[in-house]
Formats: sequence, structure tokens, C-alpha cells
Amino acid sequence: MLLDRADQAISSTELQKNTRVLLDRIADGRQDRYVVIRDNKPAVVMLATGYYEALMDELDDLRIEAVARERLSSIEQVKLVSHADMLDRIGNCN
Repeated sequence: MLLDRADQAISSTELQKNTRVLLDRIADGRQDRYVVIRDNKPAVVMLATGYYEALMDELDDLRIEAVARERLSSIEQVKLVSHADMLDRIGNCN
């Protein structure tokens, strides 16, 4: 959900006129985000750097978890080979 409250929506004109004030509000935590509306459609979401980095970290964690789950689910299809059997297959390299 882009907007939780009406004060999170700003027009692109308002952004142009009040850039410093709006950025200061986000930077000091008085505002969590702004959704910039352009041509009556959401165009950009402005977030504090710390919040953005936290979102990216969480997204990376979820991607890693998805890969791990996929790999774990495929482990059932893997036939395990003992060390001795592997040496027999490839020959002793010593």
C-alpha cells in the first residue's frame, strides 16, 4: 500500500516549491514517506535512507531464503555417495 495517510501524498508542484522542507521532514523522522503524485498518478516514493536500506536488506534476506528453500527441497532428489564410493568411482589420485 503506497498511502496509509493523506499527508503522505504530495504533488510534484508541492515538491518543487518545498523540496527542502519535505526532505528535512523525511530526514529527521517527522515523516516516514512521501508519495509524489504527477498527472494524478503515483510517480515516486520518497523514503529516508535508513528506511530504504532496511527494506533492501529485508528483500535480500527473503531472496536468500527463497534460494535456500529451493535447494533444500531438491536435496531429496540427490543420491548421497560415501567417500569410499567416490574414491572407487574416480580412482585414488594419490
